[in-house]
This record gives sequence, C-alpha cells and structure tokens, in this order.
Amino acid sequence: MPSASLQLRSLVVFRSLLNDPVLSRLGALLDADPADARTCVDAWCDFAAALFAESDDLSSYLLDLLMEDENIYMHQSCGENPVSPFLEACLKNELAFMQELSRFDGSSIRAALDYDAFLPQWKTSELDFAAAYRERIATIHQRGYGIFAQYRMFTVQEGRIVPVKHPDLQRLCQLPGYERERAKVIANTEALLSGQPANNVLLYGDAGTGKSSTVKAIVNEFHERGLRLIEVKKNQLYQIPDIIETLGHNPLKFILFIDDLSFTSNDGDFAALKAILEGSVNGQRGNLVVYATSNRRHLIKENWEDRSGSDLHENDTRQELMSLSARFGLTVTFSRPDKDLYLDIVHRLAEQYGIDIPAAQLDVRAEAHAIRNGGRSPRVAKQFIELTKSGI
Repeated sequence: MPSASLQLRSLVVFRSLLNDPVLSRLGALLDADPADARTCVDAWCDFAAALFAESDDLSSYLLDLLMEDENIYMHQSCGENPVSPFLEACLKNELAFMQELSRFDGSSIRAALDYDAFLPQWKTSELDFAAAYRERIATIHQRGYGIFAQYRMFTVQEGRIVPVKHPDLQRLCQLPGYERERAKVIANTEALLSGQPANNVLLYGDAGTGKSSTVKAIVNEFHERGLRLIEVKKNQLYQIPDIIETLGHNPLKFILFIDDLSFTSNDGDFAALKAILEGSVNGQRGNLVVYATSNRRHLIKENWEDRSGSDLHENDTRQELMSLSARFGLTVTFSRPDKDLYLDIVHRLAEQYGIDIPAAQLDVRAEAHAIRNGGRSPRVAKQFIELTKSGI
C-alpha cells in the first residue's frame, strides 16, 4: 500500500490526526521499502510498539481516533447552515480510506520482505466507519467532540481547557439530605440542557454542607445529556471571556464552576466577575452558566475600617460591594444541619456503606464525633461513616 501513505498526508477533514503517534508510524511503515529489510523491520516494530501502547486492534483504534477528533466538519455540522457539499465529499473519501487502512495487517509488506525472524502482529476488525461517524454526528449535542467527548470535567491551565482524567464520580443518590436545596439547582440545570433560560447560581452556606459536591454530582448525573463542567479559580476569572468565546459554538452545555468564592473590598478580580455576570453569560451564550459556591452571603470580606473610610458616598460604595451576589439569578442556601437532619444523613450513609450498628449506638457515636470535629455537617457525617466502616 505505498500510495496509502501519500493519501494519509493529504487528509483534509481529519488533518489533525497526522500528528498522532500511531498513524505517523504507520505512514512511515507504508513508506518503507521492503528491499531495505533493516529499515522496514525498524518501521514495523516502531508502529507495533506505538499501537500496543494504546490497543492491539488497529481498526478499533482508528475508529476511536476519528470519533474523538475535533475538525472542521464537526464544527460546521453544529452550525445553522448545511455542511458544504465539497466538505461532505472530503469526509466520504477520507472515511472510505480510513476504513481501508483499518484492514491493514501488514501481510502485503511481510510477503515482500526478506525476513524470517519474528515480527509482532496486531488485530483488525470489520467496522463500518461511515455509519459510526454519521451516528456520532447525529448525537453530537449529547456526546460532543474532541476532549469534550472523552471527559466530563475540566480545569483551566495557562489559558487552556485541560481535562480532569480522574474526576470525583459521586452521584446525587449518594448525597443524602438537602433534597429541597438541590432540587432548585437541578431544575436550573435541566432548563439549561433543554435550551430554556437558565440562571447563574450562587450556592451559599456553612462549610461542609455539600455545595461543591452538589455541583459535581449534577454534572455526573447529566453528562450523558451533554453537560460538562469547567472549574475556574478565582485568580483566573479574567480568562472567562476567552473561555466563553471558545465554547460559544460548542454543541454541549457548560457549567463554569467557581469554588469557595470570596473577595476583599479592593480585589481586582471582583470587577472581572461583576462584568461577566452583568453581561449575563447565559444571555450571550445559551450553552453556559456560572455556578459558584461561597461561605459568604455577600461574597465580600469587609472590615470596620472599610465602613469608616474617607469615601464621601460610603453607602453607594457599600451597596456596590454587596451587589455582586445579587447578580446571580438564583441563590441557594445550605445551612448547617440540626440534630435530626444530621442523624438522618448518618443513617442513610450507614445504609449505603453497609454498616449494621444499632441505631441508638450509631447516634451516640455520630454525635460524639461531631462534637470532636467542630459540629454537625454532611462532611462530618461522611467522615464518621468512613471511619466506622474502616473499623477506626
């Protein structure tokens, strides 16, 4: 297949795949001259090593590569206008070529190669690349493309969106208590997913009450419907406009998550977030909302010095500082649980973890643990159950 490598280098739709280590080594193998046995064997082994690091099935590997590729066809298929017929022709040709390439088992090169020693073999499968790709396009609003098809949670590093490869997979059913509070956030998220107007949300309350866990569990609950989370640190708020622009035409829905948010009165990041919320993120881009958690209702840490400063219009300044939280369309309060709610959470967690201890004894131990660890909270309840499960 010497001509196949030439085609491989002329891909249009899947051009980004040319830098893939497996495909590039396959191209080198197809270019190798069987008459030069040493060079050909080296190319063969380089390709096999690269492939085996990912899979032993060339066909499945190539199909997965195509499904995850972010390319011009994917972008145009998400737009309002139909895809260009010329681009459709490119896609059809390249899928047919990749289908042919997926059947390559090296037998043609091996037959022409004067080499009797062992050469590694790999598996091939008969897969319908065109049908699989059309199915992916049809479900692109749930599956997405590129890194967003592979992962559900992301962070921002040096201005780039980076996947979290091992996210917290906790589900809503594993978070007992606060069902009424979570129902509001869930309803807002479902509005986002269904294309209805959705609000930016502030989850405010005491530490350890499950605010951050709620947001992550909602993403785990709805990721198959096209929901993704991007966590943004407070010192990265100025990057949010660029992130919004990057995601503006993505077919998926996104939560920009800011955890443990608070400011000082002269914090420069305050103005950045205020501008973002004032601009109504969801109004500009219907696939984005901001979810933030905080232990402070008004988000701003104030000192008495701030109230007795030299500002002639002190009240106006104070109102401006307090107005940030009002720019979240929905505020949900997570208060520290009372004794009954705390023990209910303990009992439900004990059932999840398979702990069989008499209820009265469990209650006494749970209360003692809360006293030793700063008071009642869902976090303290979970820590107590995990310690009990481990026998400590």
